Amino acid sequence: MKKSPFLLSSILLSAALVGCAQQEASPQPEVAAETIDLQTEVDAYKEFAIEQMNEFVLETEKFTEAVKSGDIEEAKALYPIARMYFERSEPIAESFGDLDPRIDARLADVKEAGQGEEEWSGYHKIEYGLWVENTTEGYEEIADQLLTDTKELRARVETVEVTPDLMMTGAVDLLNEVSTSKITGEEEIFSHTDLYDFQANVEGAEKIFRILEPEITAKDEALTDSLETKFDALYTLLDNYRVGENGFVSYEELTAEDTKQLSSAVNQLGEPLSQMGIIME
Repeated sequence: MKKSPFLLSSILLSAALVGCAQQEASPQPEVAAETIDLQTEVDAYKEFAIEQMNEFVLETEKFTEAVKSGDIEEAKALYPIARMYFERSEPIAESFGDLDPRIDARLADVKEAGQGEEEWSGYHKIEYGLWVENTTEGYEEIADQLLTDTKELRARVETVEVTPDLMMTGAVDLLNEVSTSKITGEEEIFSHTDLYDFQANVEGAEKIFRILEPEITAKDEALTDSLETKFDALYTLLDNYRVGENGFVSYEELTAEDTKQLSSAVNQLGEPLSQMGIIME
């Protein structure tokens, strides 16, 4: 039977509509997001952390030997230097929730966790003995345990899965530590060696930036320039409080204006530092 022109037009229109619907329903090919291969940078950071842990073990051995031999002044001199290696690599050291508090817990941390003072151990426990009690007597076992824990930490670092996120988050966390516990003087509440920790935290954050710098510059050269300027400004401020080649004045010597300037410099650095993770996504 011959179809009428109207019927043919209807059939052709229906076919066209079906074709459009099928075309709209068909999934469009996804454009793959460009990914950045940061394995070289990740490997470099893990190597840095292992180097710091190696030195941390060596300096902790010296420190604990001084404690066990009763050499208070030597132990006091070694205390802040040894801890700087830990503070530089803290993003990885903190990966181990059991070891980190055994090595680095403050008395306030122990109490906050609902534990008794008898459960307190590590560097800050010995810090109390050296600066408050002015003795090493009774701290021999604590020194032995500290060295054991430090060596275990070094061994476990080999097992850490370092990721770009750990690095970039770690850099910001290091600055956050400075702006919270370091700037208030509560980290080294007995020895007042906070500026050593302060310097080490900043160095640890800068190391992560330097490892990632080529990739950051390729995406945002202005961010690199900003970070370099603000790191330099913070180091310049810290240099005002140096004593000798590797030392710093007691944190008690800083005025309210001094800590205000340091706090401001840390905050100004923290903002662009936090942008690293955003531009590297």
